[in-house]
Amino acid sequence: MNERLHSVLAQRGVSPELLAEACEVDPKTIGRWLGGRVPHPRHRFRAAQHLRVEETFLWPAPQPHAGRRTGGLGSELVGTHQNRASVPRETWLALLKEAQEQIDVLVFSGTFFAQSNPHVAKMLAERAADGVQVRLCFGDPSGQAAAIRGREEGIGDTLAAKIRASLTYYRTLLPEARCEVRLHDTTLYNSLFRYDDNLLVNPHVFGQPASANPLLHLKRVDATGWFDNYAQSFEAVWAGARPWTPDQEGTAAHGQD
Repeated sequence: MNERLHSVLAQRGVSPELLAEACEVDPKTIGRWLGGRVPHPRHRFRAAQHLRVEETFLWPAPQPHAGRRTGGLGSELVGTHQNRASVPRETWLALLKEAQEQIDVLVFSGTFFAQSNPHVAKMLAERAADGVQVRLCFGDPSGQAAAIRGREEGIGDTLAAKIRASLTYYRTLLPEARCEVRLHDTTLYNSLFRYDDNLLVNPHVFGQPASANPLLHLKRVDATGWFDNYAQSFEAVWAGARPWTPDQEGTAAHGQD
C-alpha cells in the first residue's frame, strides 16, 4: 500500500476519482497506485502537482540492491531478436493482454500488427475499457516522410498504400474512450511498441523494411536508461502528430495490401 498517497488524498480532501480526472487516467489506475504500483513519470508529475506535494514524497526512488547495475544494457535488455518477423505471435498477444496502464505504438504502416492478429482492434478496445490508455501513431500516407521512406526501400508509393490499408483496421477505435490514432510526418529511426514497462524497439536500417531489422525487448528499470529515452522519443513524435480523420482522407476501404 502507498500510505503516503492515501494520507495526502485524505488531507487534501481529494477523492481518487478527482485525482484520476486531473491525471487523465481511469479511476481503476488510481486504485493500483494506492495499492503500491508506481505510476509512469508524467502521471507522477501531474499527481504531485495536483496534490501540491513533492513527487519524491509520494514515490521515493528505490535504493538499488548491492552490486546491481542501474540503467544501460545489463539491466534493461530482456532479449533480442534477429528480426521483427521472428518475434513469436504469442509474445505480442501476451504483452497486449497484460498491459494495465498504457499501450503506445509508433510505426509507418504496422501492417503486420493487424494482419497477424485480426482481432487486434477489438482487443485494444477491451484494454481501453479496462482503463488502459491506447495511442497508435502511423505515418501520414500523404506526408513527405512516408514518400522518402518508400523511395529508400525501393517500393515507391506502396508504403503509402500500406499505411492506408493498415489504418482501416483501427477505424472502430476512434469513438472509444482512451483510444487515439494519429498520423506523423517525421523520420522514424525506430518503430516502437510499448506495453506499460515493456518496450519493443525495432531499429530501422536504411533501405530495408522494418520486418527485416533487429528488435530489442527492453524492461524499464529507472529514468536514466534506454527505456525512457525511447519513450520520450515517442512523446515527441506524438506531440507533433495530427489526429486521424478517415472520412476526410479517403482511407482504403479494405485492410489488405
